[in-house]
Amino acid sequence: MTESEIQLKAIAALTALRGGVAQDYVSDLLGEIIPTQFLVPDTDDAVEVGSAILDQLTHPVSALVRGFILAFETVADAYDQTESGTSTEQLLQALALAIASDTE
Repeated sequence: MTESEIQLKAIAALTALRGGVAQDYVSDLLGEIIPTQFLVPDTDDAVEVGSAILDQLTHPVSALVRGFILAFETVADAYDQTESGTSTEQLLQALALAIASDTE
């Protein structure tokens, strides 16, 4: 799967969640980017095997994160152009404070 296809999956997942689609469907959608089979070296070295798997996971997970960031930046830029009086940074700070207070 190409980086663009993975980024489109991230945007589709966000769109689906905002549209009220079941979280199971969104999880399945995002699960499509994770490889179901891995090529591993023929070795007993667990570090080498783990490294091979991690290398194969890095590309899709990084592309997924970049897709989420791209979607967020697009929505944040559009939001900041409204006259809401609250900036994206202020919303993120409020969210961070809410999460921090939930973890205490």
